[in-house]
Amino acid sequence: MRNTLKEGLTATDTDEIYSGTKNSSIFRLLMQDGFLTEQDCIKIDAYSAKIGSSAIKIALTFGFISRKNYERSLTNAGYVLEQIREEAYDEEVLNKIDLKFADERLAIPLRAENNRIVTIMADPDDQLFIDFIRLTYNMEPSIIVASDLDITWLSHKLLGQKYVKSAVFELLNSDKGSSALTTFTSKQLIFIFSLIGIIAAGLVLNFKVTSIILNVFLSTFFLLTITFKLFLSLVGSKFELYQAVTKSEIKNIVDDELPVYTIQLPVYKEDKLIKKLIWNLQSLDYPRDRLDIKLLIEEDDDQTLNAVRNLDFPAIFEVIVVPFHMPKTKPKACNYGLHFSRGQYLTIYDAEDIPDTDQLKKVVAMFNKLPEEYICVQCALNYFNRNENFLTRMFTLEYSYWFDYVLPGLDTLDIPIPLGGTSNHFKMASLIELGAWDPFNVTEDADLGVRAYAKGHKIAVINSTTYEEANNDFSNWIRQRSRWIKGYMQTYLVHMRDPIGLIRKIGFKGFLGFNFFVGATPIMFLINPILILIFIGYVVFDLGIIRTIFPDWVLFISIFNLMVGNILMIYVNMMAVFKRRYYELILFAIANPLYWLMHSIAAYKGLYQLIVNPFYWEKTNHGLSKVNNQNNAAK
Repeated sequence: MRNTLKEGLTATDTDEIYSGTKNSSIFRLLMQDGFLTEQDCIKIDAYSAKIGSSAIKIALTFGFISRKNYERSLTNAGYVLEQIREEAYDEEVLNKIDLKFADERLAIPLRAENNRIVTIMADPDDQLFIDFIRLTYNMEPSIIVASDLDITWLSHKLLGQKYVKSAVFELLNSDKGSSALTTFTSKQLIFIFSLIGIIAAGLVLNFKVTSIILNVFLSTFFLLTITFKLFLSLVGSKFELYQAVTKSEIKNIVDDELPVYTIQLPVYKEDKLIKKLIWNLQSLDYPRDRLDIKLLIEEDDDQTLNAVRNLDFPAIFEVIVVPFHMPKTKPKACNYGLHFSRGQYLTIYDAEDIPDTDQLKKVVAMFNKLPEEYICVQCALNYFNRNENFLTRMFTLEYSYWFDYVLPGLDTLDIPIPLGGTSNHFKMASLIELGAWDPFNVTEDADLGVRAYAKGHKIAVINSTTYEEANNDFSNWIRQRSRWIKGYMQTYLVHMRDPIGLIRKIGFKGFLGFNFFVGATPIMFLINPILILIFIGYVVFDLGIIRTIFPDWVLFISIFNLMVGNILMIYVNMMAVFKRRYYELILFAIANPLYWLMHSIAAYKGLYQLIVNPFYWEKTNHGLSKVNNQNNAAK
């Protein structure tokens, strides 16, 4: 053993404690230093027996002890925590252990050396793992003690390849037609280039007539799309904050009867937000032993891993290190995390999210009331820093309109619901049956909502809100929005590979809704600046060429659509303000045309990336807001 306890330490007389902690020198140290009590150890062993993980993992991931105190005790006792990232390993040794077992025990064998198996362990007295080494390799272990985070990092890096390949290729292998790995199919490319060729030929042969036809078509499409969204809003406005779960229903829930709930937290270089994230999750009203929280960290993200290492308070989450594999996307990380999740239900939160404290219980109560075909419950998203600047105000208007009017409207009309990026709560078994998320789609949530609908599943919208950080920086907003719009384009291309088959799956009403909502959204953003340029050229500069190309009746149609479309969108954004009582934002709805132009910039960027780099996940930087999120979320 490379590290040994200082002589003179004695075991605490705790006969009633289960042997997992009683026979461990690490736990005797932690109790002696006052970091754990005898009652804590009893609970740790009970959790360990129930879940199957080692006692040391339970202690560190269920909020019994901070990693700082764990390392303090080891250092005080003479342990030197080894740096193990560069340790040599033997493939033959690694082939005899599965990652899940290594992950549960926080231990991994690396190589045979001097007739012993060099073994990295967080608890050198884990008898179960020591017995595994003896039985599997017919040798004694030579134990190196290391921190749980370093062991987790090394275990997933060395043993995680089959799981990460499953995360990337599972949907592609099981349902190739639903994967966005292929951006444009041959038929789609033929259609697109044929259409471009016909338009180009028309412009050469008769520029004026072709221009008129294009203008009328685009203007009509624009007006129909706006009208559809207004109709959705009016339908959604009839429902007062979705399907409700009452306070009395929450009070009647028995904690001991609640199911295990998995929360995935995919993060990348979010070291500044780790403390806030953990504090936000600590406030959730759900039994600790029934929470299965996974912090998904990329293999190369030392910033976030070190932030977790430096936490000076106990936290309830388990670190999962996602091995490197392209594409480097959030859905790939979430798919990888599924292999280690044990909940009956699952949800995803972003690093800056502040969910309602009773959200998980509300969702469980809602699932208990809903018919079996409902496999997902979507909570509303809104922003805690809504009044920080112009951009955050416009973002809040948009999200209020989206979650308070559009999604309830889609739900009521039984049209496929594009899910939001976080706070969508799934039945775990149904999520896996669907093939989980598409790692090649950068709006994996919207795509999953359509796939769920196509297979006969339903999605409910519930009266619970998760507060996020609205982008307060223009460049950051463009990066985020261009990814979203690119993902909508991907989703549309994937599901329109076989239009007839899509109609069979989701019905003609669902097909129209999908086209006018998912397909039309990016197209509208691309068309909008063209209509504005025509309007400016005609009204402001009185350009003769525009009058020559377009008769007055055609121009009037374009201008009417532009004006009416923007007025209608201003109106629905104002409607959304009233439901949330954000009255200070009413006048900002007038700036919606400017906000649309910002979307157009993002749309053209997204279109460019769709062609040259379709799977690139352009990261949104979080933690930029100076607003105190805890105080503002409660307002």
